[in-house]
Amino acid sequence: MTSIIELVSNFAINIISSLGYWGVFIGMTIESACIPLPSEVIMPFAGFAVSEGKMTLLGITIAGTLGNLLGGLIIYFIGLKEGRPLLEKYGKYILISHSKLDKADHWFEKYGHEAVLIGRMLPVIRTFISLPAGIARMDLKKFIIYTLLGSLPWTFALAYIGVQLGPHWELIKGYFHILDIIVAIGIIGVLAYLIYKYKKTDKQLTNN
Repeated sequence: MTSIIELVSNFAINIISSLGYWGVFIGMTIESACIPLPSEVIMPFAGFAVSEGKMTLLGITIAGTLGNLLGGLIIYFIGLKEGRPLLEKYGKYILISHSKLDKADHWFEKYGHEAVLIGRMLPVIRTFISLPAGIARMDLKKFIIYTLLGSLPWTFALAYIGVQLGPHWELIKGYFHILDIIVAIGIIGVLAYLIYKYKKTDKQLTNN
């Protein structure tokens, strides 16, 4: 596992070292397209480059955020084109009926923007939130707006940490276990919120 982490980390470092802003953009696009290239390496290293005077904090933040958007759009359209047909065909084998899909569509239409906005700020979840958004056919304009709003603070925070740590940016890896705890708490909180909203909407649909 360590060798894999080192491999992807070195890849991220190399593309940023070679391509600058484009490297940040490409790296964050890959990360947001559900490919395991951690933003926790991409943006802090880009921040280190800023501390060396090679790029600017604003520049890498914009590049990273736009990369997140492009990667998110790729997964969104995969969900849009392939997600629903696959679930309609095979969903019954995992207890997903057509009525449940219809309810999910209704729920995401009403609350999906909140899920995307919150999800984009959480590690792990942020990478995959675009898929259900596409499956539920979330309004594209809203998806773009909330993806940008959710990606910007995450991208900036990691970049800023890299700037502050300078050549010691790799120290952030030592705090990944703390990040895991935050992720777990975040996932529980988001799931509790989504379940509450779903049950509330489901009850309203049943009463109607």
